[in-house]
Amino acid sequence: MSTDRTLKPAARPRRAPTAGPFVIGLVGPAGSGKSTLARALEGPLVRVLDGDRLGHEIANGDAAVRAALVAEYGPEVYRPDGTLDRPRVAAKVFGDPEALARLNQLVHPRILARLRAALEAATREGYTGTIVVDAALLLDWGFERECDAVLAVIAPRELQVLRLRSARGWSEEETLRRLAIARRPEEFSALADAVVVNDRGEAEAVEAARAAIARLRGGRGGA
Repeated sequence: MSTDRTLKPAARPRRAPTAGPFVIGLVGPAGSGKSTLARALEGPLVRVLDGDRLGHEIANGDAAVRAALVAEYGPEVYRPDGTLDRPRVAAKVFGDPEALARLNQLVHPRILARLRAALEAATREGYTGTIVVDAALLLDWGFERECDAVLAVIAPRELQVLRLRSARGWSEEETLRRLAIARRPEEFSALADAVVVNDRGEAEAVEAARAAIARLRGGRGGA
């Protein structure tokens, strides 16, 4: 069944307590169901900032980013509808660390700026609910230092493989190849304040996540 467990304080620091929103960094490996869980948590008392969605908006709508990507990959990198051909870019950078670094340098600072702006706006508004920051690279960015707590979502490897093959159309070989070079579930767990094991249905995982967030909020109230 889906379970959660609260861990000893994580080794990396979190932000100082504030009177604004309670910020949860949501992390986990591909195929853990992290983003599906984030969407299910969203409601009157929980807002979600989706790092991947922000990345889409930046790649599609930021003129400087568009120009840089066209210069790097050619005009065909954008589809006729004006959206970035992400599989094409992913295929080019997957085995090219330098190309990946250039892409990350272009897009990631803009994602971080938008995340920070959204958190500042919520604080100015007086919002005191929970904000879930769903970002695959949150730990790589060091953004956990700007969160009140970090919640990791993990799943058994066989479920990761099934979910990724279904969602992305990858072969089993491709799925295992990508998982082999990614951060492992135990690494996410070690850097989190609580962990949800998402090995059953969505309802169970959401219940476990809500319970974990309520405990992490402590005296500030539940999500």
